[in-house]
Amino acid sequence: MTRRIGVISDTHGLLREEVADKLRDCDLILHAGDVGAPSVLDDLRRIAEVAAVRGNVDTGHWAADLAETEYVAVEDKQLCIVHNIETLDLDPVAAGIHVVVYGHSHKPAVDWKDGVLYLNPGSVGPKRFHLPVSMAFLHVGPEGVVPEIVSLQDDLT
Repeated sequence: MTRRIGVISDTHGLLREEVADKLRDCDLILHAGDVGAPSVLDDLRRIAEVAAVRGNVDTGHWAADLAETEYVAVEDKQLCIVHNIETLDLDPVAAGIHVVVYGHSHKPAVDWKDGVLYLNPGSVGPKRFHLPVSMAFLHVGPEGVVPEIVSLQDDLT
């Protein structure tokens, strides 16, 4: 069975209706930080189980329970979530990590290095500069891990 994982980052207090709609058929939601407001996590938890990390804008008392790094197992794959990839303090290959999810830059990216997937979903929060509004999905199943970046430009109202 393939599990569909929604991956978002940098909401900065804004959970767009278009994003929530796309997450509705997910088994799990990963939020790579800069949540911006506790209401975002509350709304996400109404959709599916959530694993989230604290980003540099998550400074309120509500964010104290968010770790800087989270580890999640999906099927037989190990995922690591951080906000800023520069803060990753382990060797994913040596640690048995299959996927590193990160945010911070607002730039979507899919990179494979030494068999590890590095996935930045981009940002689904307020539009900034010329950067796209985007999110990602991870399809995890017997065939492995398949990333999918989704641009929301055409969906925004």
